[in-house]
Amino acid sequence: MNLSFNLKSLYICVKDMDRAIDFYERLLDQKVTERSEIYSVFDIQGFRYGLFANDKMNEPKRWGNNCLPSLEVNDMERLLKKLEELHCDIVFPLTVIGDNKVLEFTDSEGNDIEATCPVR
Repeated sequence: MNLSFNLKSLYICVKDMDRAIDFYERLLDQKVTERSEIYSVFDIQGFRYGLFANDKMNEPKRWGNNCLPSLEVNDMERLLKKLEELHCDIVFPLTVIGDNKVLEFTDSEGNDIEATCPVR
C-alpha cells in the first residue's frame, strides 16, 4: 500500500481571536463554523481554515511569512475593494504569474496571505 497525503486543513496563529474572526467573516463573507477562544474554524468548501490563539496555550510561535495560505478568488477586483475596506496592506503587488493574477496582503493579525485568481 502506498502512502498517500491529503491536505484538508491548516491553521494560522492569531493574537486576538475576536478581531481575527471578525476580519475573516468580513473577508470570506461567511460566519465562523466553529468558535472558541483557543481554536476557531472556517469551512471553505470543505477545507478547514483554522485560527489558533497560541498564547492562550502558552505555545510560542515565530511570526513571519514562511508559510502563506493561498486563497483562490473568482474576482480579483472585488477582492481588492474588500481588502481596501478592511485596511489591509498589500505586501506583494498584483502581478500576473503564469495563468494567475497573484497578490499578497496582511491580515488583521499580521499574517501574510496570498490570493490568486485565474487570468480570464
